[in-house]
Amino acid sequence: MLELCGVRQSYDWGTTDAIAHLLGLESDGNPWAEQWFGAHPFGDSPTPDGLSLGEHLAQHPEYLGSACRESFGNRLPFLVKLLSARTPLSLQAHPSRQQACAGHARESLLGVPLTSAERSFKDDWPKPETIVALTPFEALVGFRDPRRTADLFEALGVGDVLASLIRPLRERDGAPALQEVFLEVLSLGERRHVVDEVLAKAVSHLDAPGELGVFARTAVEIDESHPSDPGILAALLLNHFSLEPGQSLTLSPGIMHSYLRGTCVEVMANSDNVLRGGLTTKHIDVDALLQVVSFAPVPIEVDIAHGSDGTYVYPSRFEEFELWLLQPTSDRQLPVPRDDSARVGLVTSGEFRLSGDDSTSVLRPGGAAFIPAHESVLATGHGQMFVAASGV
Repeated sequence: MLELCGVRQSYDWGTTDAIAHLLGLESDGNPWAEQWFGAHPFGDSPTPDGLSLGEHLAQHPEYLGSACRESFGNRLPFLVKLLSARTPLSLQAHPSRQQACAGHARESLLGVPLTSAERSFKDDWPKPETIVALTPFEALVGFRDPRRTADLFEALGVGDVLASLIRPLRERDGAPALQEVFLEVLSLGERRHVVDEVLAKAVSHLDAPGELGVFARTAVEIDESHPSDPGILAALLLNHFSLEPGQSLTLSPGIMHSYLRGTCVEVMANSDNVLRGGLTTKHIDVDALLQVVSFAPVPIEVDIAHGSDGTYVYPSRFEEFELWLLQPTSDRQLPVPRDDSARVGLVTSGEFRLSGDDSTSVLRPGGAAFIPAHESVLATGHGQMFVAASGV
């Protein structure tokens, strides 16, 4: 068992105090968007002996477990993060494994450097993900039914202003309608003034009840950090979710999304492939988006963990990871699940004592540990500890 130091990521959209507060630290006033726990090349967690987790795994690949190695080679297939958003993230989607392999090979063949701003596929891995809210959390995930979106624009009072733009939402079905409108938004050019007209109407509907009020408030909130950005109209094509602590969303590859605000635990495949579709000054690769994004309106469900006696698991459909929650009702020992796989445990509240075959660790909020496959560990304590393992 190895204690892990998280790797700070200071993106502009991050909060300044939430992650620091969770770790029991004073804020330095700078954005602290994410804290990574894993063996990603851009954030390889240090351990107390001076080596990184990636270096330990290179020396001891057996720590990963046999099924994990058969599926993924000598690589930890998942990454655990704390994420805290103050302003909306870019509209984005992530590729499937097949898409990632093809995109990465194509860009490598063309000689696009891995560090280039024009690079869309930095590795050949997919990037499904699951988030679990630690605070009230707002997110846009997946495309809404196009006719319902047309109804909302018209209820906002901009049906005439956007008539030509949103007409496909009524005249075409599902994915073709949404793809046409999304691409049209990206090419508004000199017609950007329609965004301001939508925002003016949104301001007058901030107190509207139900979905219309949420629709209006979302537009105004995004405008505060991305003034008059056409991506606001693209964002309004997506479903809006308000999560309470403990609730989760699971995103398959291809699902367009943006996290608006709040703090969560995020577990994902160990990839850095992000294809952006708006609300960003970074590179937007329209051709790659068309290959990766699912424009079909599909139902997205809010989940909770299921189980009993302090051990719970979140629904997962991915081979790269699964996510567990240990939340004992009293100070009693709970076995850390999945001793056939490498695991990362992250404490977000309370205190846990982890007793392994040869070592003991005491973890408080923000504390994390890597637990090798085949090491049986008992957790004693109170609060919440999330445990990620491979999905195979």
